[in-house]
Amino acid sequence: MLRYLAKRFAYYVVLLIVAVFLAYALSSAALDPRAYFENKRPQPSAAAVDHQLTALGINDHTPVAVRFGHWADGVLHGDLGQTIHNTSVNADFGRRLWVSLRLLVIGSLLGTILGVAAGAWGAVRQYRISDRALTVFSFVLLSSPVFLIALFLKNGAIAVNQASGHQLINFTGYETPGLSGGLGAHLLDWGVHLLLPTLSLALTGIATYSRYQRGTMLDVLGSDYLRTAEAKGLSRRKVLLKHGLRTAVIPMSTLFAYNILGIFTGATFTEVIFGWHGMGEWFISSIQENDINAVVAVNLFTAVTILASGFLADTLHAALDPRVRA
Repeated sequence: MLRYLAKRFAYYVVLLIVAVFLAYALSSAALDPRAYFENKRPQPSAAAVDHQLTALGINDHTPVAVRFGHWADGVLHGDLGQTIHNTSVNADFGRRLWVSLRLLVIGSLLGTILGVAAGAWGAVRQYRISDRALTVFSFVLLSSPVFLIALFLKNGAIAVNQASGHQLINFTGYETPGLSGGLGAHLLDWGVHLLLPTLSLALTGIATYSRYQRGTMLDVLGSDYLRTAEAKGLSRRKVLLKHGLRTAVIPMSTLFAYNILGIFTGATFTEVIFGWHGMGEWFISSIQENDINAVVAVNLFTAVTILASGFLADTLHAALDPRVRA
């Protein structure tokens, strides 16, 4: 198993380098930081613009491979470069990373666990009222974009607050400014602010995973080995949980990993709607400002997240399926 995982890890490292280089090259080709400086008033001289772009490492007169080499050397030494406003990318990256991870990790974990559980439960209760209700619920969510779900939750919170006359549900920001109190008060405050944005991401995951898991579980339920296990005296509960669900989850492991990209995209809308200043919001503002170093930093975060998830899926697959370890 270790040999298999070592090969997969080496594969992901190569893939990461290629993905980041392509992101850097495409960002350099599509964005125009020179225009950002040339449009300033009073307009700087061409030499001053060149000097500023060279200092930031984004001068389009320098070959893109050379610029990428300087940027990658800085990344290896823990420096993501400077933003177009001549501030540290590292500072923005660190602050926004923590904001986004709170959303992505909790939202994706809840969506995955509850989606798998709902799908397996629906398969066992196939065509009963509860299964049909879950199917309708899933299709409604799957046909609704993430930003629509987020707006629905936000408007619902506003209606509840107005009806009660109190701020029962917080729907803006990720913490209360100037909040006093100990760690418990801050954790409670973070949890209250996390509720709606996390729910908007988790609902999409639940709907998606429940449909896939229901299908894989139904395939497994008709297997001979499950009937054999029951015939040998194992309880229905043990057969389903120990043998059925374990086999049905294997095809899902790859889906878990690469759906991270969809969650990240959804998190961009969620961050904007609920006022979370995370990586998604930063990505949009950086593109608008032609800030190449910041855009590539967000792409680096996305690539690392997806490939780390892929490696985690491989580890899970190897743990569940002995044939992979052979």
